[in-house]
Amino acid sequence: MSIELKNEYGQIDISNDVIAQIAGGAAIECYGIVGMATKHQIRDGLTDILRKENFAKGVLVRQEDEDLVVDMYVIISYGTKISEVAYQVQSKVKYTINKTLGMSVKAVNIFVQGVRVTNP
Repeated sequence: MSIELKNEYGQIDISNDVIAQIAGGAAIECYGIVGMATKHQIRDGLTDILRKENFAKGVLVRQEDEDLVVDMYVIISYGTKISEVAYQVQSKVKYTINKTLGMSVKAVNIFVQGVRVTNP
């Protein structure tokens, strides 16, 4: 599935995987995020953190009218305030997608799939 943009020059199709890569890259840069996880971590048998090339498994993108809705499944560092980390991820992802694609983001939903202790 892809997002379609139309302008006076023609049509642009952007794959959901590309948007997931952009959103995942923006989220990883935020303080307190250890990594991305899959939506069904236990069912899939994947308890590992997703690598950059697999961000699409941890980010779901859908289009509602002219806006995007992004669902992100993350693993957060132990000892950080979850609500503050989630807010920072939401802000960064919205800003990055808006600047990169020129599309408005209606919502960025954060689902915390785990907490990990990071090495100092």
